[in-house]
Amino acid sequence: MKDVASRAGVGLKTVSRVVNGEPGVTAGTRRRVQEAIDALGFRRNDSARVLRKGRTATVGLILEDLADPFYGPLSRAVEEVARAHDTLLINGSSAHDANRERELALALCARRVDGLLVVPAGTDHRYLEPEMRAGIATVFVDRPARAVEADTVLSDNHGGARAGVAHLIAHGHRRIGYIGDVPGIHTSDERLRGYRTAMEEAGLPVRPDRVSVGSTAPQRVRRAAEEMLDGPDPVTALLTGNNRVTVTVVRVLAERQPHRPVALVGFDDFELADLLRPAVTVVAQDPAGLGRVAAQRLFARMAQAELEPSVVELPTRLVVRGSGELPPVD
Repeated sequence: MKDVASRAGVGLKTVSRVVNGEPGVTAGTRRRVQEAIDALGFRRNDSARVLRKGRTATVGLILEDLADPFYGPLSRAVEEVARAHDTLLINGSSAHDANRERELALALCARRVDGLLVVPAGTDHRYLEPEMRAGIATVFVDRPARAVEADTVLSDNHGGARAGVAHLIAHGHRRIGYIGDVPGIHTSDERLRGYRTAMEEAGLPVRPDRVSVGSTAPQRVRRAAEEMLDGPDPVTALLTGNNRVTVTVVRVLAERQPHRPVALVGFDDFELADLLRPAVTVVAQDPAGLGRVAAQRLFARMAQAELEPSVVELPTRLVVRGSGELPPVD
């Protein structure tokens, strides 16, 4: 800054005002300082700025899987809110691993991010208590924190699954199967609970052989679908617990055409779902809404640390396209 000031013939404070976009500098002086900056290749020292202001102007976002299409709009929405607050977003993936989530979260805290958004993989988040007490604002997204009180933004997983099954029942189905994600995950458990609620409200049995939860690996999902679709008492409809499960089930059903058609409602929308034949009826979440609301809450907490922790649940919506409206065929 001294070199820039000397070259432009101004004081250090004037250079600081230009660099930080502050008022109080004439157009001619600003132009002269900017020319000196360009000529010398000056870059602001953000480390020194952090020491002075006590803020890093960065927030961290820990997702489950950066490659999952669900997290793209969520991450983008967080980034837009962060940009509106002149803050840099740092992304990372836990890869469904609780230990990796912890390592990544603590690494971001060690770099003194101002706030942290977490899609939890673990079941005990007490490791974050010292960081939260030290002033790092923390908000959990898509799934609640475990063993700590914190701001949380969720989708209505139970209500969405319940609506999807009720839709199938309204179209005449009674033998409805459910294929979902690993048990113990909040979203997986809530969607299974929604399936059970709708079946029980309709007076229909929840048979163990029509419920399968576990890995979303295609081999496991394929095996579960084929077991429900074959045999003397096959299902006439399926609710699938997330977009990865749905895509595998769509492939299984396509391979079995033109055999007995099976109705399908998938939880989560996915690309090209509307172009398939039949197009896939889905329970759609709002991942961008999740990211936006969570980021807004994070910045509100950064500005007002004494806020009471809150839980916000965003609604889902049933998108009717054709596959969920197929009638039962025995």
